[in-house]
Amino acid sequence: MVGFVAAGCHEPAAQAPALAVQSSIEAEAFGALVDRISEPPGYFDTDNLISNETGYLKVMDSLAERELGAGAYIGVGPDQNYSYIAELDPSVAFIVDVRRDNALHHLLLKSLIEMSPTRVEFLSLLHGVEPPPEPPQWEGADIEEIVEYVDAAWEAQRLTADGAQGGDTWRETLQERVQAKVSEYGVPLSTDDLATIRRFHATFMREGLSLRFSTFGRPPRPYYPTYRQLVLETDMDGDRVSYLATPERYRTVRELHLANRIVPVVGDLAGEHAIREVGKVLGEMGTTLDVVYASNVEFYLWRSGSFDDWVANLASVPATPGSVVIRSYFSNFGRAHPSSVPGYYATQSLQPLSTLVDGGFESFWDVVTRDVVPLR
Repeated sequence: MVGFVAAGCHEPAAQAPALAVQSSIEAEAFGALVDRISEPPGYFDTDNLISNETGYLKVMDSLAERELGAGAYIGVGPDQNYSYIAELDPSVAFIVDVRRDNALHHLLLKSLIEMSPTRVEFLSLLHGVEPPPEPPQWEGADIEEIVEYVDAAWEAQRLTADGAQGGDTWRETLQERVQAKVSEYGVPLSTDDLATIRRFHATFMREGLSLRFSTFGRPPRPYYPTYRQLVLETDMDGDRVSYLATPERYRTVRELHLANRIVPVVGDLAGEHAIREVGKVLGEMGTTLDVVYASNVEFYLWRSGSFDDWVANLASVPATPGSVVIRSYFSNFGRAHPSSVPGYYATQSLQPLSTLVDGGFESFWDVVTRDVVPLR
């Protein structure tokens, strides 16, 4: 096992401090925790700066009915996790992804969220535009108004000479602030890491709210949503429930970030270390796992023959009796899923965690359909 920095740069923090349930984690302990849990990085052929799961919020009403959230959360991927976290308000969250870039991306998001007391400031800074004067006056604004502001400001900046070249002084200063902020988190970062974080931010600035999920060596799919669509997505009742939909939801995520309780981790769900180490940390904290968001990672684990390793890892983590798995299913895998919603290519579903841990699945279809919780 290597630490969070690239292999050979340093030894892992083998004696990282045990954590109690508390209001915040100090930066030194946060950095040690990231290092302690992380594994050597792997590869996946996407940039994964945003989700490609259009229906990611369709489980929200059913999730809310289960009255979970006092325990821990484990998820994969970029900031769609924050919408589940905003609903649950967990004691701690671990974002475990095989791509090291994903952890670096979450450090970028963490820095911008901490710098932004309001949603309009965050969306503005993420996309490289100056927030409106007196942003607190936007505290209760509808998310549609905030999106319209950022779209208009981004377009106006794009039409200027400096904005078109991406080299204006304001953006450069913003990126310098981000670089300084991420360096405060106690996570060892190389020069290449900092360059990657800068590149990711530059991509959000260049593409604006029209940014889409991208893959390497494959053409973009017509059903990939824009970041704008993800921010404005709704639950089954048609309510906007992303983490940016209301000031309360955003505040939940921001307070967890300020307390260093959203922890990015480099790890393979079926690997030998990361998930089991999360379980040890939860034992030290005296808390249990409430929700796992696996996205569609299990499809690839099943195909590679490592699915049983994932289930065994998860079985080692202390869990709440009512815990659930959130997963995403794409119709190009085969048949339409029982939880599919007309007009959505990606289907989000809930399954009791106990069903997954009990195992004995005959096929991947069996994995994604057994004991599925009805959507409300």
